[in-house]
Amino acid sequence: MPELSKGAHKIYGEAAFEVLAKAQELERKGKHIIHFEIGEPDMETPKNIAEAGIKAILNKKTHYTPSVGILELRKAVQDEVEKTRGYRPDLEQIVITPGLKPGIFFSMLATVNPGDEVIYQDPGYPTYGSVSSFLGAKGVLIPLLEENEFRMNPDDVKKRITKKTKLIIVNSPQNPTGSVMTKKELDEIAMLAEEHDIFVVSDEIYSKMTYESKHFSATAIDEAKERTVLLDGFSKYFAMTGWRLGFMVAPKKMAQRLQDFLVSAVSCTAAFTQWAGVEALTGDQSFISEMMKRFKEKRDRIVNGLNIIPGFSCLSPRGAFYAFPNIKKTGMNSQECADHLLYNADVATLPGTAFGPFGEGYIRFSYANTLKNIDVAIEKIKESF
Repeated sequence: MPELSKGAHKIYGEAAFEVLAKAQELERKGKHIIHFEIGEPDMETPKNIAEAGIKAILNKKTHYTPSVGILELRKAVQDEVEKTRGYRPDLEQIVITPGLKPGIFFSMLATVNPGDEVIYQDPGYPTYGSVSSFLGAKGVLIPLLEENEFRMNPDDVKKRITKKTKLIIVNSPQNPTGSVMTKKELDEIAMLAEEHDIFVVSDEIYSKMTYESKHFSATAIDEAKERTVLLDGFSKYFAMTGWRLGFMVAPKKMAQRLQDFLVSAVSCTAAFTQWAGVEALTGDQSFISEMMKRFKEKRDRIVNGLNIIPGFSCLSPRGAFYAFPNIKKTGMNSQECADHLLYNADVATLPGTAFGPFGEGYIRFSYANTLKNIDVAIEKIKESF
């Protein structure tokens, strides 16, 4: 066959799905695996949201929509951003996407050229590095240090800005560490971007999933009008991972180009999914507080459990649903430890290096599981050493 493009060889996937495949192979052989590798809530989509989607299908909301999304959902996003970020974007800034990942991809396509530098967190969400590689850009890694509760340090960002820096990507609450940046830190990142004429993409997919900390946005200073882009979606805090629904708030000139990206790539987001999104943002919100109450209990259970395992130590995450224990005192590296847990304790996790080189010495647990399974997993891990 003809040669594939250079870009096709530069893009890469996620380790979570590779580990899932290994775990499922063990299950086919009769093993009972406890899954902590996949990052999705263990609850179902709230009934009112599901019913809104079904009603939309029955009402023939199954045709093309405007590529940027239906007006009703864009207005709901407008109200949501005003309520949660403190500013009201113009409708022309709001773009609906089939999940948050296209938002990452399209915002980077719109801002980054080959040879540019993209600053992002490490350990961090793999898509940032994958798309940077695909675009021929250089990824500049900001190490997230345990002594700083894995928060991105603006001073570290400042030291790495060069004339080639085009984009800074911020993710808070963060995957894989569960860290939550402070308002001061996020404001400093936004001001550095303004000073050096750099774009900021703020991935806020876990925005409603904080515990002791409050969520703030790096887009608040310029209200996503000049150089910042807000990315959020419905997958995590509405338990809608399979619905594929997200939104972007971007400067108007960028939003105009994003419209053509959507036309060329996906035409539009599914109509009935968007109507479910309207209900999600405007309907009963009690599901989120109940979910976070349950996640807090699971967080406390798994962190306490991990901290009694010899060789493990774990900070309590302030957001999302991930624990990121330090396993250096086990004498294993991240991959060795993750393999040990899978094959000797029947517990599927991800090595910290799945999220970048600075993840060495750590592993990630997605504690979207039952309290019983968390307890069983802790005991099986203890017994395996």
